Amino acid sequence: MPLSQIDPVAALVVIDMQKGIVGLPTAHPMAEIVQRIAQLTRAFRKAGQPVVLVNVAGLAPGRNERRFNFQPPAGWTELIPELDRQPSDHLVTKMQVGAFRDTGLDEILRGAGATQVFVVGVATGSGVEATARAAYDHGYHVVLVTDAMTDMDAETHRHSVEKTFPRIGETTTVEETLAKLAAAGG
Repeated sequence: MPLSQIDPVAALVVIDMQKGIVGLPTAHPMAEIVQRIAQLTRAFRKAGQPVVLVNVAGLAPGRNERRFNFQPPAGWTELIPELDRQPSDHLVTKMQVGAFRDTGLDEILRGAGATQVFVVGVATGSGVEATARAAYDHGYHVVLVTDAMTDMDAETHRHSVEKTFPRIGETTTVEETLAKLAAAGG
């Protein structure tokens, strides 16, 4: 379903656009994804809408027979400079795939009066999808900006965009989002 409207308070939630992740090989050119997300952050700020920047600093505590011996390099969790983090932005650091569990994200969004969340970032089939599903479960109007996200695997990205996202929210593009924001007075 395409984007129907911009709610009075619509938050942009940017998933894992951090130095340790944006350099990984992805299905779509990361430079284009970064540029589109930067456009969205500027537009949401200009419209006076909340911007939430999410980074990941750990691994989910679930059972896993494969033990990871990952020691992130220095600066791994730092947000990319293209996001141009502003004092009005909210930073959420997660330790699992989705951005809601044990992070205070729901409290931030409710405190801002948000009823709608636009989810973008990397990876489509993990952090983006997990966050979108939780937003749906929390009762938010979920919007997925599909040309402002990517995955390491093209088939995983396609499956999320074509099969999962239409069940939990509206799907749209950066261009459509910017037009609707502008029409709404942003």
